[in-house]
Amino acid sequence: MCYLSEILKKSSNSEQKLSSNSTTSLTKNSYSQALFELASENNSINDIEVQVSAILGLIDKSIDFKDLIKDPTNKIEDQLKTINTISNQFKFNELLKKFLGFLVSKRRFFYVEKILNDFLFICSNARGEIQAELSSAKNLNENEINNIKNELSNTFGSNIKLNHKYDSSLIGGLIIKVGSTMIDTSIKNKLQQIEKKMIEA
Repeated sequence: MCYLSEILKKSSNSEQKLSSNSTTSLTKNSYSQALFELASENNSINDIEVQVSAILGLIDKSIDFKDLIKDPTNKIEDQLKTINTISNQFKFNELLKKFLGFLVSKRRFFYVEKILNDFLFICSNARGEIQAELSSAKNLNENEINNIKNELSNTFGSNIKLNHKYDSSLIGGLIIKVGSTMIDTSIKNKLQQIEKKMIEA
């Protein structure tokens, strides 16, 4: 993995030039791009993209896994052990497994959710797609998701990569985010608007 060393060396050089307030830019511009380039070189973009989505799903659903990532008191050894367990259980690509281990060793695992989301964004961009986020108050079936996806594709005139998430806190309705555009039809939002008007009255 000589190429990995080169990419990570570039990341390290960039890190020295950035202030401590610029870590987010570093993660987006260096680590996510590094993973994309390595996956491209190894002809494993599709596999890693699916596996990255699985990791993000696990972060969203598992409080224990999220705590492992976000709690700064967790030991590197414990984080590496968890990564190995998950990687073996889900048969992750060896490149992705090593990449996650590298983030842990560099104390960047705290940013793994953003790094992986940025990776998916880069993959979508490379295919000429637009990333869209869909949150719904109920679990949608495949046909419902595809109908929304097709509607968005027609509206924006581009292929849409639609990521769906169930969110019971919305009570009812949908929230769709495409780039800087947000469509919020949730009952939660409507209740908040009513509450705001009552406060202002």
